[in-house]
Amino acid sequence: MLRFIENYTNEKFDVLVVGGGITGASVAYEAAARGLKVALLEKKDFSWATSSVTSKLIHGGLRYLANGEIGLVRESLRERRVLENIAPNFVYPIPILMTHYKKPLKNSKWVVKAGMLMYDALSYDKKYTWDASKKIPRHKTISRRTVLESEKNVRPAGLTGASLFYDCMSIFPERLTLAFIKSAAACGAKVANYAKVESFLTDAQKNVAGVRVKDLLTGKTMAISSSVTINCAGPWADLLLGLAESNSAGGAALRRSEGIHIITKKKLVSGKYVVACMTPKGRHFFLIPWRGHTIIGTTDKPFVGNPDAYHVTKAGILELIDEVNGSFGDGTLSYADVVHTYGGLRPLVEGQTEETYTSSRRYEILDNKENGLNGLITAEGGKFTTSRNLAEKCVDLVEAKLGRPRAKSKTARHHLAGCRIKNLNFFMEEIHQHNTNGFCRNTLDYLGRCYGTDYRAITKLAHENKELAEQINEDGEIFAEVVYAVREEMARTLSDIVLRRTGIATLGNPGEKILRKVAVVAAKELQWTPERMEREIAGTINTLRLPQ
Repeated sequence: MLRFIENYTNEKFDVLVVGGGITGASVAYEAAARGLKVALLEKKDFSWATSSVTSKLIHGGLRYLANGEIGLVRESLRERRVLENIAPNFVYPIPILMTHYKKPLKNSKWVVKAGMLMYDALSYDKKYTWDASKKIPRHKTISRRTVLESEKNVRPAGLTGASLFYDCMSIFPERLTLAFIKSAAACGAKVANYAKVESFLTDAQKNVAGVRVKDLLTGKTMAISSSVTINCAGPWADLLLGLAESNSAGGAALRRSEGIHIITKKKLVSGKYVVACMTPKGRHFFLIPWRGHTIIGTTDKPFVGNPDAYHVTKAGILELIDEVNGSFGDGTLSYADVVHTYGGLRPLVEGQTEETYTSSRRYEILDNKENGLNGLITAEGGKFTTSRNLAEKCVDLVEAKLGRPRAKSKTARHHLAGCRIKNLNFFMEEIHQHNTNGFCRNTLDYLGRCYGTDYRAITKLAHENKELAEQINEDGEIFAEVVYAVREEMARTLSDIVLRRTGIATLGNPGEKILRKVAVVAAKELQWTPERMEREIAGTINTLRLPQ
């Protein structure tokens, strides 16, 4: 992929998408796949904010049934299956063990049983996956004894059993988002990161006609014209709207919810299941096995203030640890056990409740024409799982505004870029069978799952330069990924490389020695000066430092 703003030739686009998270990525892909001329701008790096701070689950939203949001759950379950199909190396079924206790009542196995039966019914098409190995079974209820035998750290007092059901895991949400962006680019979309929108353009009729954008890497400012501009800025959506002139109030009020996760190497779960527990106050948290570690999350608290000023605090981490210690294990999980933390803000559009945990995760697509901003559309709220369907509805509105006949969506029927895999198990076996260059099993497993069919480009780089074949970590990552990230995936900083193109630092700081070796490879590709390389290393170490 090329940053189009470096050689922009003043072309006008049908659609200009602002925001490079999963919503913007999905909208850009949907629009480009329908034959529209599309550009996408992201003010930092792709998937740097909300889309990178998930629980790594692609789920139907079982708890939304308690809010009566049956339509949202059905949509989520359908889209879960779609993502299994179009991104088979990223999204796959994972069993979840939801523990039940005598109190609170809503966690009773009989109350949850009713919800589970409805969840199964709403996912009636879960068996219709392109890859037979992706089929999801129905739930079942297991006994107290079986739970305690399976998960040693589940608290026995008051335990009545558990529900065993399946949702899906997204092993690398940042790369899944990137797969949507690469799919959009393959359909002709022009994309750029580090491109900050500073204002909107208007035509003689005061319609929004594009944006003025600053290339943060070069300092150059330019005007980019479009027939329709789509605001996919997530937690920044209302701030982006604030750049546009309007005599009336904006659309739906945007609230923000903070969610944080911690990662520990302490063995809390068996690794066979995601374990879901409920706090005495009735809020769920998950313990998710991931790469030999446990991810714990998430919190769900209102956030008030400038989203650019948001950061995870030690107080927030300690609050989550207290919740875990109050409901799971022996109560000894401590701050010292945390090896990494991440957090971010979720945009919410529903204002019926003050409690963000019970707020809806539905999305809204607003035609800002009603607010005096014709030519501008805002997509707010939603969640990772339903982003593709949000995009489909959003582009339906775009075509109506452009006076074009509605084209049939193709995005649910085609694999994403790098994901053209009919059977994941066969694909992984084939990778090992054709391993003529002596790569270790961990390396091939990692590359096959995180890069799909594009893994060949990385092994080719490593074959041509043996230094790039050096293994970086226990997962089997190699330095060829660093070169590939810069040349093919628009990585421009060390943080881009180690946090969003590779998993080198997604388990925490891998150590200055490794970061320096990665930076040396990146510096050669990006022509960094020694001073720039040192700033990149220092900045990344600071980003990975636990809050004190």
